[in-house]
Amino acid sequence: MIVLLTNDDGIDAPGLAALEAACRGLACRMVVVAPKEPHSGCGHRVTTDRALVLEQVGPDRFHVDGTPADCVRLALTTLLRSPGDGGGVDQRATLDWVFSGINAGGNLGVDIHHSGTVAAAREASLHGVPALAASHYHRREEPIDWERAAAWMAELLAEVLPLPLKSGEFWNVNFPHPLGAGSAAARPPLVECRIDPSPLPLGYTSELEGWRYRSRYQERQRVPDGDVAACFGGAISLSRGRVV
Repeated sequence: MIVLLTNDDGIDAPGLAALEAACRGLACRMVVVAPKEPHSGCGHRVTTDRALVLEQVGPDRFHVDGTPADCVRLALTTLLRSPGDGGGVDQRATLDWVFSGINAGGNLGVDIHHSGTVAAAREASLHGVPALAASHYHRREEPIDWERAAAWMAELLAEVLPLPLKSGEFWNVNFPHPLGAGSAAARPPLVECRIDPSPLPLGYTSELEGWRYRSRYQERQRVPDGDVAACFGGAISLSRGRVV
């Protein structure tokens, strides 16, 4: 199995290292194509007004001076090919999965519209490649335990990869902030749920430079059967996203 790994926090991000660690148990070939610099919140932006530099920095490891969606597009154009491309004289290997993440911060509900992490998975799905975006919600003042996140991710992949995806679907996963005593050792339950359509809270404060967005992420609206409620309640949310 050949897996493309990418993210929006940049090639040196600890979340990407955690994702790589999780994938080592899959007996797969991992190809990393990630942004050279962080692009958090860039959404599905692609670069068409300048040349992109794809630079190899290690075995099967590359960075791109572009966005997460750029990374997937370049990987499918130059390094790997999607299942529907056909063979012919093309010697590029066929890509089986795209994993994006693990993002430092949640990508729940309508976050999927501005998330670069999710955009990479969406771009892959557009080209017929099964994809999964993974993010880790956490309280801003508390760090993420990336070793624990890698362990959770490894277990989750074993459970989720065999599940069927329809054409145009991709998985969006969010790990919760650990709740209660002993939560560091126990993996939270996995809950398949819909993507919450509730709007994000709007709040701006006036500063010398202008208006700055301010809101409390954990106080956002939510529906009972959505991914926001599941993740904030301590579960790993698993949702089916669609390309359109």
